[in-house]
Amino acid sequence: MGRMTPLFLLQPLLKKIVKRIGATNPDMFDRLGSHQQAYFLIDPVNLPFALVLHPDPANPTFRAWPRNAVPACDARISGKFLDLFQLVDGDQDGDALFFSRGLDITGNTEAVVCLRNALDDVDGSIAQMVAEMFGPPGRVMLQAFRRAASKPTPKAIS
Repeated sequence: MGRMTPLFLLQPLLKKIVKRIGATNPDMFDRLGSHQQAYFLIDPVNLPFALVLHPDPANPTFRAWPRNAVPACDARISGKFLDLFQLVDGDQDGDALFFSRGLDITGNTEAVVCLRNALDDVDGSIAQMVAEMFGPPGRVMLQAFRRAASKPTPKAIS
């Protein structure tokens, strides 16, 4: 996998993100119902690490893990980074992405549906909220991701 990604640099950013989103959208935890204690593996397959979300209202956590050390989780949501990004930016329909095989869900699918409903209830784009947390550099990154996500992907030659 080449160079080791310094995940310790991501942990404070991810912690800040999950705490802020949870604090500004406390109602979303209600939509999770009995799945508030679930562990969700969010797997951007084209990145060298995976993310684990634990949406406990009392102490939500969001951490990056090396691919060879990911803990056991209740559900796994995997896809290309830009597809996952578009889901949290509100630009992509999760059902359409799932049925086009751009998104793979395993484990507790009921928990994933509840998570999706909770995120859908958030007013505005979660990606936009995160970008605003980091000021001008965050907005620049958001625009770069949006541009990259809007580029058409080349069709495979059969």
